[in-house]
Amino acid sequence: MSLRLFNTMGHKMEEFKPITEGFCGFYGCGPTVYNYAHIGNLRAYVFLDTLDKTLHFLGYDLKHVMNVTDVGHLTGDSDEGDDKMVKTAEERHQSVLEVAKFYTDAFLKDIDSLNIRRPDVICKATEHIQEMIDLIKQIEANGHTYMAGGNLYYDISTYPDYGKLANLNLDELKEGAGKRKEVVIDGNKRNPGDFVLWFTKSKFENQAMTWDSPWGRGYPGWHIECSAMSMKYLGKHFDIHTGGIDHVPVHHTNEIAQSEGSFDEAERAKGPWVNYWMHNEFLVLEGGKMSKSSGHFITLQTPLPEEKGFALTDKGIQPLDYRFFLLSGHYRKQLVFSMEALESAKNGRAALVQKIAKIAAKGNIQLSKGKTYAKGQADNRDGLSEKANGYLDAFKGGLENDLLTPVAFSALNKVIKDGSLDPKEALDLIDRMDSVLSLSLLETAAVEQKKIEDEAKAMMPDHSGDPEAAEIDALVAERSSAKKNKDFARADQIRDELTERGITIIDTPQGPAWKRN
Repeated sequence: MSLRLFNTMGHKMEEFKPITEGFCGFYGCGPTVYNYAHIGNLRAYVFLDTLDKTLHFLGYDLKHVMNVTDVGHLTGDSDEGDDKMVKTAEERHQSVLEVAKFYTDAFLKDIDSLNIRRPDVICKATEHIQEMIDLIKQIEANGHTYMAGGNLYYDISTYPDYGKLANLNLDELKEGAGKRKEVVIDGNKRNPGDFVLWFTKSKFENQAMTWDSPWGRGYPGWHIECSAMSMKYLGKHFDIHTGGIDHVPVHHTNEIAQSEGSFDEAERAKGPWVNYWMHNEFLVLEGGKMSKSSGHFITLQTPLPEEKGFALTDKGIQPLDYRFFLLSGHYRKQLVFSMEALESAKNGRAALVQKIAKIAAKGNIQLSKGKTYAKGQADNRDGLSEKANGYLDAFKGGLENDLLTPVAFSALNKVIKDGSLDPKEALDLIDRMDSVLSLSLLETAAVEQKKIEDEAKAMMPDHSGDPEAAEIDALVAERSSAKKNKDFARADQIRDELTERGITIIDTPQGPAWKRN
């Protein structure tokens, strides 16, 4: 089986065929850093991380790029409302860049705690203004823009394929109707669906950050940043673009129009800007969608005032418990959040860890942190038994079928439950699978193992000062050896002798011990 992905463009499963064999370049929409990421936001990055690690598992070279929006994102996706960054800066009495740094650091702390591999490139919008201006110039030269009210707009009527990602009807958009609810009435626009490439002071007189441009001093629209930065680091054509399902009707639709609107004839002949579009569904609360704008949301680990929400860690839910919860469902299916579901995920991960510790005890194996695998190494089958190969096939098959993590989990659970597997091979398989799932299973089981050992040691009788300790230790060891060699008569003889001397043998995870009655 080869990797198959659900492509939002065309709404169908497709075999993944990279532009360059063995290499995948992909771009994921990153955070707008005006507030803490809530747990719904973080679902997108766990999904993106699963894609990243699946590609690594399958042996691809990768270049993973993610933006950080620190300018230009308004409270509405369709050019309405206030600048999110400016609004927060005013509320906090800080500069926009101070706000951006604070919330960027908080975001990175969150993704690190979720075992998310940091993208190869994390690019800030404010550091790529010139790239945006250069791209807008290309779009303008191709006849896709107009000035109105001091702002530079993209004219969607000049791009015949506008709305193909979201199956939008261009004629309906021109009339201000259709499926896209985000269309906003703006008197400067020729069509309600047109969007701003460059704002000037005519839009916001109090804009905190502005730059000189051919269209006047101002700042970029939100959509242009992703096009400019992805092209800088991945080129004019790349393999995969990801984001939340809410990005489809506006942000990603506009990205496609402006990106492909910058192409010359040779670039158009090479194919689309992006070959595969992948989108994760929402995390929904029992009472509805989570939103920062509501003023009440849930963070991963950042404490909040009671009136603002709460952190999962304050409720005893660790970041990897949350990752376990997310991976238990498919990224294209809505997940309903509840504390009951999180408690179940917490208990489920704990049960896995305990079972892994028992596997290690069975094989007398000292656990440690899992391996770091080179590309494709976790799928190397050298030395694996037929049964182990079967389990790894099932795991890989789940991932290759559009990242079906519930199927991958099923394979992991079967490995853990299969008592016929050699403990060393079972732990090896678990480690390989966890290189994608990233739940720190062996590392956490090692902690559990040490806890069990410490508890057992605390229960062990202290024989220091006992003049017969060495002799009794030798008899206990001889009894264990006799049992191992199936010399049960000798084992029983030693037991009876020790019993007559007032000695009781006790079983511990570390082997037999003894105590005086």
